[in-house]
Amino acid sequence: MQAQRHAFTLSVLAAVGLLALQMTAAQAYEVPPFKGNDTGGIIAWPLAKQINPRLLAADHCAQYGKVQRRLATQRTYGGYVSFACVWPRRVRTVHVHRY
Repeated sequence: MQAQRHAFTLSVLAAVGLLALQMTAAQAYEVPPFKGNDTGGIIAWPLAKQINPRLLAADHCAQYGKVQRRLATQRTYGGYVSFACVWPRRVRTVHVHRY
């Protein structure tokens, strides 16, 4: 009797463990279509086909006072458009002296 109870307990624990593993694996593959921070980000290729990824990256980098620089594009299913947020270059001014 006690052996049957022990076997039942082990089977229930195994079933719960498998269920938890499946739920974790399903959540691990969920990737947002846009993700970024102050150093740059990525835009999923399906989203990049629907909207202009250059404008989305520029708006994101403008929040940090930076400009966007496009890094790479993977034009396949599951691919991304990656960009970096960089500080704008300083504009060199030329002073003209008139005498």
